[in-house]
Amino acid sequence: MIDWKSYKKPIVALAPMADMSDLPFCLVSKEVGVPLMFREMVSSEAIVRLNPKTLKMAMFDERERPLVQQVFGANPEVMAEAARIIYERFKPDALDINMGCPVYNLVSNFNGAALIKEPERAAAIVKAMKAAVPCPVSVKTRLGWIKDTDCLEFVKVIEAAGADLISMHGRTREQGYAGKANWMRVGEARANVPNLPFLVNGDIVTVEMAKEAINQSNADGVLIGRGLLGNPWFAKQVEAYLEDGTLIDPPTLEERIEVVRKHAALQLEHYGDHGLTKLRKHLPWYFKHDPKYKPLKEKLVRISSLAELEEVFEQARAL
Repeated sequence: MIDWKSYKKPIVALAPMADMSDLPFCLVSKEVGVPLMFREMVSSEAIVRLNPKTLKMAMFDERERPLVQQVFGANPEVMAEAARIIYERFKPDALDINMGCPVYNLVSNFNGAALIKEPERAAAIVKAMKAAVPCPVSVKTRLGWIKDTDCLEFVKVIEAAGADLISMHGRTREQGYAGKANWMRVGEARANVPNLPFLVNGDIVTVEMAKEAINQSNADGVLIGRGLLGNPWFAKQVEAYLEDGTLIDPPTLEERIEVVRKHAALQLEHYGDHGLTKLRKHLPWYFKHDPKYKPLKEKLVRISSLAELEEVFEQARAL
């Protein structure tokens, strides 16, 4: 289990991203050097119904550890039972509660960021999950629903309920993913719970931005989403830069190709025949770093065989 207070700082972790931070991507990321994974969210309602697809989403490879499984839901009792099932079956190192997803399908049912508007319900969920499992329980949230100051009191409620760590995305639910993340506001929220481990999230796509996010927020580390998509090497670059300003060279094309091959193999192993279809959403990210690979995007999002993937590699080498 993770002890957030004694965990090595600054923390650098992969954020939980729906349909992205699954077992194949997390395992590839771990092999490349991402030190800590927050897995994509799973539905508490589906877990308690023992839905096979959702249970498979919560499965993980031991090589992914340390690993945090995120759960979403609005009912404290259901969230507690889901936490118990997940912990008994899979033993993640920690659990995380989604109180930040802005997607309508979630917030319309009081899930995700909607919980910011219902602090009493949010607190009840934290307390119920804490009572149900022996592992740490954390919360990922946002600055607020509409006002970016909602977080200032909300974090106090979450801390009082017993959360072991808070991660905060520097935007409101109304902003979604538009505009610029406000790391200073995250810092104001962090200052209201100075003894609680805290991670800053949002717009961290360069090593300089990672350092600035920590400087402005005074967080204990960074939770990186889009910055690690197609670029799991970024975690090591961030770690080195935060430690002493060292700049690590980006991976070569051949290093990228090798990781994409591993990712493709894991997709097929985990998802079967549909593995490469599900890989399509990842592929453009691996080649987004250089504009010269832009012409390959149309082929990357249509990949249906390993042979086609190898053809794209050859075209990339020729550019």
